[in-house]
Amino acid sequence: MHGPSPDTLHPFNGESHTVFLKNVISRPTIEVGDYTYYHDFENASDFENRNVRYHFDNIGDRLKIGKFCALAAGTSFIMSGANHAMTGISTYPFHIFDKGWAEQFDPATIFDHLRGDTIVGNDVWFGTNSTVMPGVTICSGAIIGAHAVVASDVPPYAVVVGNPGRVVRLRFDEQTIDRLLDVAWWDWPIEKITRHLSAIWGADAGVLERAAANHDSNLDVNEKAS
Repeated sequence: MHGPSPDTLHPFNGESHTVFLKNVISRPTIEVGDYTYYHDFENASDFENRNVRYHFDNIGDRLKIGKFCALAAGTSFIMSGANHAMTGISTYPFHIFDKGWAEQFDPATIFDHLRGDTIVGNDVWFGTNSTVMPGVTICSGAIIGAHAVVASDVPPYAVVVGNPGRVVRLRFDEQTIDRLLDVAWWDWPIEKITRHLSAIWGADAGVLERAAANHDSNLDVNEKAS
């Protein structure tokens, strides 16, 4: 047994409140890695419509979420289509109503200052009702606190809280973070991840490094060390 298949729609005892997100995504502009899940008692399967907002094909920005991320209810991504023109006197979007208002609109007033793709690494935990603004990169191992509004990039293994979101601490020292990123356990085959869950759950980077170096498919890291 190596855990649920990443192709399972409802991996939590079949309950509809939890979905492996990649299985409910239909837009080519959204990419989600294996085992990343969204939990919400209200229509979790409609994530791309309810939680990815202002995501319009003509703008071209993409949302990329890595593997093994955990998204609590209300986690939202605001995409670049939410932006209004900010180079002139008014920010009112006259052009979207047409009827003669669109003819004088200069698209450069919006498109020239878009921030591009929104990217989330691996093993990122999003608290309830957290919000990610357009063009942000959240690196692997980060924790985004409940109700945080993330408007700037988040370094690896950082804890972010508040509005505007701010880094309150790093989960590990910088040397350890570099070691963890080198290990990149989320890229291991699922059989190896399953064998070494104790190392992944643990807080000792050395144990995880030894697990990474263990090529014997029949032994876990503790048995190998003994």
